[in-house]
Amino acid sequence: MSVNPVLLIVWAVLAACFMAMLIYRGQLTRYEDEQLFLNDERDINAHEEQTEIVRKVTRLDPIVRILGSAAGLATASVIGIYTWHAYQLIK
Repeated sequence: MSVNPVLLIVWAVLAACFMAMLIYRGQLTRYEDEQLFLNDERDINAHEEQTEIVRKVTRLDPIVRILGSAAGLATASVIGIYTWHAYQLIK
C-alpha cells in the first residue's frame, strides 16, 4: 500500500482538528473586549466569567500551537512527496 493515502488522511484529520480548535477559540473570545473595566462590588459575576474565559483560552493555546505545527508538517510532507514523485517521473 502506498503511503500517499495514509498521509493524506492524517493531514486531513490534523487540519480538521486544527480548524475546529481555531473556531472554538474564536467562539470563546467572540464578544470579549481588549479591556474590561469592572467595579468590584457590582460586577463580581462578570469578573468570574472573564477569568473563566481567559483560563480556557490559556489552556487551549498550547493545543492549537501543537496541532498547527503538526498540520504544517503534514502539509510540507504531502507537498514534498508529490514533488519528489513528479521529479522522478520527469527525470
